[in-house]
Amino acid sequence: MKTDNITLKDIAKALNLSYSTVSRALKGSYKISEATQLLVKEYAEAHHYRPNLMAQSLKNQKSRCIGVVLCSIPNNFFAEVISGIESIAYSKDYLLIITQNLESYEREVKNLQNLTWRSVDGLLISLSTETEDVSHFQKLHDQGLPMVFFDRVTNAIPAHQVITDNIGGAYQATRHLIERGYKRIATITSSPFLSITRERLEGYNKALTEAGRHLHGEYIQYCPHGGMIIGEIESALHNLLQLPEPPDALLTASDRITIGSYSLIQRKGLLIPDEIAVAGFSNFNAPELFNPPLTTVRQNAFEMGKLATELLIDQVESKRPVSVFEKKVLPTELIVRSST
Repeated sequence: MKTDNITLKDIAKALNLSYSTVSRALKGSYKISEATQLLVKEYAEAHHYRPNLMAQSLKNQKSRCIGVVLCSIPNNFFAEVISGIESIAYSKDYLLIITQNLESYEREVKNLQNLTWRSVDGLLISLSTETEDVSHFQKLHDQGLPMVFFDRVTNAIPAHQVITDNIGGAYQATRHLIERGYKRIATITSSPFLSITRERLEGYNKALTEAGRHLHGEYIQYCPHGGMIIGEIESALHNLLQLPEPPDALLTASDRITIGSYSLIQRKGLLIPDEIAVAGFSNFNAPELFNPPLTTVRQNAFEMGKLATELLIDQVESKRPVSVFEKKVLPTELIVRSST
């Protein structure tokens, strides 16, 4: 017997059990005693048993592939999300097909077509900054394709969602800046179409309102492509610094906007935090290595990827159509450093 090709029939013969008993034991069926499950699993592990995924997919009409739709793989936040997704997918013997739309609605639609041609079992989706119309996802949802939205979500489609506490994170950061004595707190954020933009602005405005601050709308600047284009950040920062009363503190709403803003401020010769304080949503490594170290709103991107994948696989493997959906909200952590 070749141990690298061991089958369920081989295990059944070796342990003098039926094929169905071995199959159910490996799946952890309640119909099989714990002692038998342990016996089968130990034998399977010792003899390097691996399930025949192709045979299973043909039998169950499943591809055991998950499609991932997101903006940019090199983005620090999404790189961590992908690591979380992969950790669960690998443990469950699912393959990933990852697409990046580079913040383009047109590319998002085309990538979605490519994924469906490959008959993925489900989708993990984070919307592009240009996406206002979600009908391309709605059509697939109506056809019964399981999907979970994460980070950048839509309420137009009934589906599981996994998000960050964007309101709370922005509120904490803005409140911190207020308590440090800053008077004119501006923000540079992403596309107004995105759920994360609306929620982070809600937290920002809530903190200002509670403190009796009434800043004009020009203290809020948008980057239509989430800061992927450095010129967007340059324009937003220029608009803020040209105000009659320029901001003395800045809240930035994503990795790319945070890093870009920090660099541009220093290139302009402005001192952080003496002339302008900076705090930002960020998941890049070692913000303490910035000079001065950067105050950040930390999101648990890895956990977001894990949770979204668990919800999707549960839905894919459910015996009945899922009609009740969950919204998981992960907490943020404000880490105060010298930039504020």
